[in-house]
Amino acid sequence: MSECTHDCSSCSESCSDRTQSQTDFMEPLYKDSSVKKVIGVVSGKGGVGKSMTTALLAVAANRKGLHAAILDGDVTGPSIPQAFGLHERLLGNQEGIILPALTNFGIEVVSVNLMLEEETQPVIWRGPVVADVVKQFWGKTLWRDIDVMFVDMPPGTGEVPLTVFQSVPLDGIVVVATPQDLVGMIVEKAVNMAKMMNIRILGIVENMSYIKCPDCGKEISIFGESHIDGIADKYQIPVLGKLPIDPKLTKACDEGLIEDVEELYLDGVIETL
Repeated sequence: MSECTHDCSSCSESCSDRTQSQTDFMEPLYKDSSVKKVIGVVSGKGGVGKSMTTALLAVAANRKGLHAAILDGDVTGPSIPQAFGLHERLLGNQEGIILPALTNFGIEVVSVNLMLEEETQPVIWRGPVVADVVKQFWGKTLWRDIDVMFVDMPPGTGEVPLTVFQSVPLDGIVVVATPQDLVGMIVEKAVNMAKMMNIRILGIVENMSYIKCPDCGKEISIFGESHIDGIADKYQIPVLGKLPIDPKLTKACDEGLIEDVEELYLDGVIETL
């Protein structure tokens, strides 16, 4: 056996040192926290509706009577607070532990945008700092009796997604995509990254799948033929749902009223996660 160089990119997936190092990176929860299930929401690129999907999944879980939470891991592009109409600053206890914000219907949320003096203030931090913030959101936050937590991860396959995969005990991930062929190729990168990290892939959600004609009700695929079913078959993972382009949903996100949306977009998905 060759000597370990501590460069895991050159090792096989079965390397014992590589497996051990991933275990060592796991960030422990705060002693008074309780989280039963953790699901990451990922995408291979930005702009596909990952954060909106995260919000809808949390809302769906809440409607099922589960105590849901969202850890907003998209530190440099946080949008979860806007979708829920959250604007107050996060507080901490005497131990310096973060206390999550609560949405109108009781979903717990932690996001860097709830820690800034101005919501439009850019987060200009280097990768290691961003990754450390994500770990603090997990291990230095008082998560109270959470049934299911959704982690809104930054797009791509870079340092922060890697940190989440190694530091947070994910029960699986949901991959978000759109119908375009280019996005399909990027989706495969995200799927392959999860497989390399031995993370269970729960399924794919396709956003912007179609738009429904308001007059006749016909579903129109304005981005062309979807490639998601083919990718799902290739990797033997389910398609959990296909979200339409819905102006009402977009308006609800913009106005912070995502919990008031009446359509049960992803409510049927919760039992499968």
